[in-house]
Amino acid sequence: MTATEEPFDADAMPGRPLTITQLAELAGVSTATVSKVVNGRSEVAPETRALVEGLIRRHGYRRQRRRVSPAPLVEVVFHALDGDYPIEIVKGVDQVARQHNLAVVISDRPDREPAGQGWIDGVLSRRPTGVIGVFFGLTDDQREHLVTRDIPIVLLDPSGDPGPGFPSVGAGNWSGGLSATRHLLDLGHRRIAIITGPDWALPSRARLDGYRTALDLAGVSADPDLIGSGGFLIEGGRAQAHRLLRLPDPPTAIFACNDGQATGVYRAAHELGLRIPGELSVVGFDDLPPMEWMNPPLTTVRQPLTEMAAAATGMLMKLAQGEPLSQSRVELGTELIIRGSTAPPAR
Repeated sequence: MTATEEPFDADAMPGRPLTITQLAELAGVSTATVSKVVNGRSEVAPETRALVEGLIRRHGYRRQRRRVSPAPLVEVVFHALDGDYPIEIVKGVDQVARQHNLAVVISDRPDREPAGQGWIDGVLSRRPTGVIGVFFGLTDDQREHLVTRDIPIVLLDPSGDPGPGFPSVGAGNWSGGLSATRHLLDLGHRRIAIITGPDWALPSRARLDGYRTALDLAGVSADPDLIGSGGFLIEGGRAQAHRLLRLPDPPTAIFACNDGQATGVYRAAHELGLRIPGELSVVGFDDLPPMEWMNPPLTTVRQPLTEMAAAATGMLMKLAQGEPLSQSRVELGTELIIRGSTAPPAR
């Protein structure tokens, strides 16, 4: 700035987004530094990144006329890469991505990772056509990172309320919990236990609500001792099953809120010398492919993961092409698949 130039005053132009040069002047940094922040480069000090991001949130960012083309990628970000659940989702994403000549990139986001760093930096550096976030929510900072780079995101099987403006695809968790419990009631069970997922997870809460509703409609009181959390983990299901089956009045049936926990219940029953379904009926949730090969094959609620992923990817493609969505929240139905793990109670 020469002696005759006056300092730039952003407040003198309310409502007008700023250029990289103007953002740099306000932040007191170089245009190269602002460009690195805007383009998701990692070699920027956290304090500087936070300052520039704050200015973008306050004033907006006016992009150059020549827009940087996104990479021909769909990024699928999982909360964890364990078991068969991610495989079924990737199948659905790939079905739609291939129709648009896009490759699929897979990454995960550890639950305790600081907001705005780590996984988000990797996504921004790859500049994908869009992102599908599986079983987690976004902080305001993470959302801002994606919005300011024109990277659309669709949440799949979100763990919480996506909030306004966030497209999402889920399943009928409440109705699935209702149908699983109603099936056991129809067989004659009254001591029905449930092993839920994490308390903070919306799908877990919805399945528990469906369980409680089914009991209430049948005139059966929900016993707090028969409700426990297994964290959607095999070991969690095993540990809770051991606790439940050692109660003075143990359950005759267990509804595990995912197939992993149901696998843990099978292990606990074997360790305690109990026959399924002769002495214990078990219902899972998901209907992952290995479940029909369990001994006995698992009765479970089918969550259409592949179809959900395909629907989410279709929504993402519309957003990437600038097309409006007919609806921002999609819920696909669940279905009870009855196999050999459930039978009338022996007592």
